[in-house]
Amino acid sequence: MEKFTSEITVTPDDPPTACELLARQTGLAKARIKDAMTKGAVWLKKRKGKLQRLRRATAAVRPGYQLVIHYDKGLLALVPPQARCVSDQGHYSVWEKPAGLMAQGTQYGDHCSLLRQAELFFRPQRQVFLVHRLDREATGLMLIAHSREAARELSRLFQHNLIAKRYQVEVLGNIASRPGNRIDLPLDGKAALTDYEVLSYDPAGNISKVVAHIRTGRLHQIRRHFDLIGHPVMGDPRYGIGNKNKEGLQLKADQLSFICPFAKREVVFR
Repeated sequence: MEKFTSEITVTPDDPPTACELLARQTGLAKARIKDAMTKGAVWLKKRKGKLQRLRRATAAVRPGYQLVIHYDKGLLALVPPQARCVSDQGHYSVWEKPAGLMAQGTQYGDHCSLLRQAELFFRPQRQVFLVHRLDREATGLMLIAHSREAARELSRLFQHNLIAKRYQVEVLGNIASRPGNRIDLPLDGKAALTDYEVLSYDPAGNISKVVAHIRTGRLHQIRRHFDLIGHPVMGDPRYGIGNKNKEGLQLKADQLSFICPFAKREVVFR
């Protein structure tokens, strides 16, 4: 079985531990069950509360509990690229996310996510909260909050566009020939604004390097905006024609700056 979901409501006759019960229910070896649990593919709901990831193979299960495994053999076999902690600010940390690493996990697991890597990085372990996103294919800086208060404060800054985000981007064509340096085109029926500055143009490859600043936070804003004006981001697997390459998506979030709600001063991370 390559991919499946199995839901179990525990009965009095079932084995006493999660690993044993899942192995019997799915037919998978206990080693595979333990691997899936470690990587966040198993969920537990007690009589009260909501589903939460269950990682401990020896965890006791009681009648009335609900166990769910979302098993994806291919996903569990992946070895994710490693993020780098750029700065530890106590209330939050700043990370450089590599291409191919998700911001957070899915119901099928979280070992290929920045959030899980940040959770495992600190000793003693800290809480981790996602406050913004970066496309899986993109590289660059991300903030991880380490308390609910920090998550609330940083989320507020993002929601009110009080965090300046700068991106290094390579796009197809000579974008300098386009008048102006602003893209003001709605996305999903909402206003969307991207400013950019042209750094250089390579006629041999027909590629322009630009620095982009997004003034709104729409889904895939930079990628969609540059595609809409006929200069798609190089290596974008979703948007654009004629912009394929071997290096992957040429979009990097290279700077974050804002007034830190804890230090009460401007901070700049590059």
